[in-house]
Amino acid sequence: MNEDLKAEITKLKHEKHATILVHNYVEADVQDIADFIGDSLELSRKAKENQAEIIIFCGVRFMGETAKLLSPKARVIMPAANAGCPMAEMCQAEALRAWKAANPEAYIVAYVNTTAATKALVDICVTSGNAERIVTKLDMKRPVMFLPDQNLGANLNRKLGLNMMLWNGYCHTHNRISPDDIRQAKAQHPDSSVLVHLECKPEVVELADAALSTAGMLTFVQKSNAKSFIIGTEEGMIYRLETLFPDRQFYGLNHPILCPNMKRITLPLVRDALLGKGLEIQLSDEIMTKAVLPIERMLEMS
Repeated sequence: MNEDLKAEITKLKHEKHATILVHNYVEADVQDIADFIGDSLELSRKAKENQAEIIIFCGVRFMGETAKLLSPKARVIMPAANAGCPMAEMCQAEALRAWKAANPEAYIVAYVNTTAATKALVDICVTSGNAERIVTKLDMKRPVMFLPDQNLGANLNRKLGLNMMLWNGYCHTHNRISPDDIRQAKAQHPDSSVLVHLECKPEVVELADAALSTAGMLTFVQKSNAKSFIIGTEEGMIYRLETLFPDRQFYGLNHPILCPNMKRITLPLVRDALLGKGLEIQLSDEIMTKAVLPIERMLEMS
């Protein structure tokens, strides 16, 4: 059944001149029909390079908005209209606008996990893959606010000796990972390297061999001599790693680490999106003009 559906999607994709972009956390069957799989930075770059008439974006809404900002002439369609990002919703544009009015001297760094309306109010965007590189280039003589992920910001502050202000936001999925989860996994698989996502709490990061973006995890495994790895991020990443490195062993934690919004995206919904259903991303001219600037600055500095 799934193989027939995958063949139908491939046929429709060519007929519609569409490109399918898929995040690392999406279900395995959807990863299998992707034109490109990646993290936020990689998908942003692919969206900018894209010449397709239609982008089927298999991720959460802020990612589809980013694709639209970078490929304004393409139709960007989300297969699952209800695939949002709770962390992005923790920094609403209205709240940030009020904060900016009270702190006009501050420089605002936004994790790409933000809405387009919020991006329109910030100075620069970062991803987990390029945040360290970009933040080290900033002028820290002025106050800097990092939003919305307080864990990523705290990890950067600790590693780089910075004192950025942190917005009160976090990823529900990564915030559930505890130090005990890591200790238990290490006890069960003592010879495995521990890789966790930078959205994890600092006390979790302290126990890991490396804290990375999902793209960084791929690079780490590729370069490592280790034969097995404990993966502290959304479980869709384990399928990606197993596909690329079949000679290695990958272990999750003792309880499911799932993003419910990423898991809303299914093969039938991808097929339906190619048939004209799904959510087409629509942004106002003002948001398009303003929100693309911090993303372009990010890409220039990456």
